[in-house]
Amino acid sequence: MEEKDLEEAKKILDLMPYAEPFRFIDEISSVNEEGITGFYTFQSHSDFYKGHFPGFPLTPGVILTECMAQIGMVALGIHLIGTDTIDLENPVRFAFTSSEVKFLDMVLPGEKVKVESVKRLYRMGVLRCEVKLYNEAGKVAAEGKLAGYRLKS
Repeated sequence: MEEKDLEEAKKILDLMPYAEPFRFIDEISSVNEEGITGFYTFQSHSDFYKGHFPGFPLTPGVILTECMAQIGMVALGIHLIGTDTIDLENPVRFAFTSSEVKFLDMVLPGEKVKVESVKRLYRMGVLRCEVKLYNEAGKVAAEGKLAGYRLKS
């Protein structure tokens, strides 16, 4: 990644409207007007593993979907809006309006996943993307279409 791209990735991460324990993005490896690629490592001590499933913990599909949305929709949306136009005191928020996600493989505690998102529409604050989440073995664990819109403060 070039230095200007690294700066843009850092700005996007700084502008994400999430905090631990509900932040599912660690790094961005590429971003442009057409899409984004980012990573997240699921911490094995996360509370949701205690009950999903005892004795054989798996990352819940709703959490995988949230990770896909944070990287594939919100982070991309922040880039499309323009990191230089966003005030840290007034973060960008996206309302998640729809998802159509298929789950194809498991994501285990401690795995680092890769999320790739391709913009299909961005107009008047509405963003629609096609997103894939790869598990650490490189298999597509989830894929689908996500949509949302920018909330105005």
